[in-house]
Amino acid sequence: MMHRRTLLVASAATLAAPALAQSWRPDRPIEIVVGFTPGGATDVDARLFVRFLEPRIGGTCVVVNRPGAGGEVALAAIARGRADGTLIGTTNMPGLLTIPIERPAQFKLDDFTPIGNIVGDPSAISVRADSPYQTIEQLFEAARREPEGISFGSPGIGTDDHLLVVLLQQATGLRFNHVAFQGDPPIRTAILGRQLIASGLNLGYVLTNMDGMRLLALAANERSRFAPDLPTLKEKGIDVTMASERGLVMPVATPAHIVSRFREATDDIAKDPEFIRAIEARSLLVRHESGEAWFTRLRADEQRYRALWQTTPWAQR
Repeated sequence: MMHRRTLLVASAATLAAPALAQSWRPDRPIEIVVGFTPGGATDVDARLFVRFLEPRIGGTCVVVNRPGAGGEVALAAIARGRADGTLIGTTNMPGLLTIPIERPAQFKLDDFTPIGNIVGDPSAISVRADSPYQTIEQLFEAARREPEGISFGSPGIGTDDHLLVVLLQQATGLRFNHVAFQGDPPIRTAILGRQLIASGLNLGYVLTNMDGMRLLALAANERSRFAPDLPTLKEKGIDVTMASERGLVMPVATPAHIVSRFREATDDIAKDPEFIRAIEARSLLVRHESGEAWFTRLRADEQRYRALWQTTPWAQR
C-alpha cells in the first residue's frame, strides 16, 4: 500500500512538473550577464539570443556587461546571484573550466546549473592588414628571431585565445608576449592602433570586423566554409586547435521547473531557421548541446585541462 502511494505521489509530481514550468513567468526583467565588453562576440551572441528568448519566455531580457578577469567577474556574480529565474550568465569555453584551474577563482563549475551551449567559434590568428607579416610563417619567423618580441593579445587569462598562445608556445617552442584585454573590441583597437602585433580573436568576430585586419591562420581541424582560403595551423604542421564555445547557465539553486523552462526555450531557439540564419550571417555555427549532457562533457574536458596544467601552466605568458 505504501509503495503504491509513493508511486502515485511520484507520478503526480512528474505530471505536474511540465505544467509548472509552462506556467512560470518572470516577475522582473531577466538579466543576461556578459563577462566582456559591449560589441564583442559573446555580447553580440547574447543580444541576438535575447530577441528569440523574450517571446518564448514572456518576459523582458536585459543584457548586462560585467567585464573583468577573463570573464570571472561575471561568472562570480552569477554563482552568488539570485536563483529565481531572472539571472542568467553567458559562458565561454574553455574559460569556464580553466579559470578555476589557473588560479583561486570566485566560482567553480558546480556553482551553476546548465541551460545549454549554443555556438562554436574557432580561434584565428590575425594582424593589421598592412602588417609586415603577411603569412603565419613570417609571423612565427619573427617570433623565432626575437623571443617575446611579438605582442599577442587575448580577451584575458584562461580564455580560449590565451590558451591558444600557451599551446602554440608548447608546440613550436616560440615565446610570445601575451597581453590580456577585457574583450574583443579593445584588442582590435590595439591592433589597428599599432599597439599590438597579433591577436587570437575568434574567426566569427574578425570576419564581421575585417576592416583593417588580416587573417593568417585558423586553429581548427579543417578550414571554415566562411573563410575557405584561410589555412589551418594543422596544415602548417602545428597540431593546435582551439575554439570558443558560448552557452548559458543559471545559479545552481534555481528551481528545476524554471531551469526546464529555459532549456526548452533554448532547445527550440537552436532549431529556429531564423536564428540559425542570423548566427551563420556572423560566420558562426550553431553547436547546441542541452542541459546536463553539456556539463557531462565539460567535466571530462575539465580533467584534460587539469592534466595540461601540470605541464603547461596558464600563467606561462
